[in-house]
Amino acid sequence: MILVIMQPTYLSWIGYYDLMDSADVFVIFDTVQFEKQAWQQRNRIKTGEGQSKWLTVPVIQDLGQMMSAVKINNKEPWQRKHWGTIEQYYQRAPYWKQYRAGLEAVYSRKWENLLDLNIALIDYLKGQLGIKTKIVRASEMTVSGEKVSLLINMCHQYKANVYLSPARAADYIEKDNKFEAEGITLVYHQYEHPVYRQMYGGFLSFMSAIDLLFNEGPASLDIIRSGRKNKDWLDDKKG
Repeated sequence: MILVIMQPTYLSWIGYYDLMDSADVFVIFDTVQFEKQAWQQRNRIKTGEGQSKWLTVPVIQDLGQMMSAVKINNKEPWQRKHWGTIEQYYQRAPYWKQYRAGLEAVYSRKWENLLDLNIALIDYLKGQLGIKTKIVRASEMTVSGEKVSLLINMCHQYKANVYLSPARAADYIEKDNKFEAEGITLVYHQYEHPVYRQMYGGFLSFMSAIDLLFNEGPASLDIIRSGRKNKDWLDDKKG
């Protein structure tokens, strides 16, 4: 049984969805502190000039607030701008017509909270990619603890014996690594970004997953999985 815990990021990249697809339970860590100008509120798409462009959701920030409390600054016309930019650069993509309506529906709704927007986009991409993993919110779980102990307690709640962590969390986890003592195997996500078909010149990695979806359509999940370096081991451990 594999558990993954990730923050709710905006227009997440494909590695986010590989972590989700690798897991039996994917916990959206919505009880973390908000970080300004981080992935929680922005991501990148590819432009007609063959460069990356940031799409950033404007927020009303209070010092030290939790992610769940972050309000969107709707005095700025960010929805119109973001959707207009996405449409401008992807309307000629091979699978634009197949996937545009669902994404446009997300951008057509009025959003007050950044968390709700991010989760709606995560749900949309999860569905379009065909990922079946169970998703839960940390705020809905009956667990306590801090730092690594909290991660371990989340694993225990779902009887997960494998915790799959993003590689960048290693420095944080190894300062207080108690997973083995708790009967949980800690595995760091090993992912090599796959190359796929893109418009507008040479390949750019680490774009939002919508870049893959509009360019590769139904093949997107297989392409995401192709970057997973320990796929056989993880598949064997899934419940």
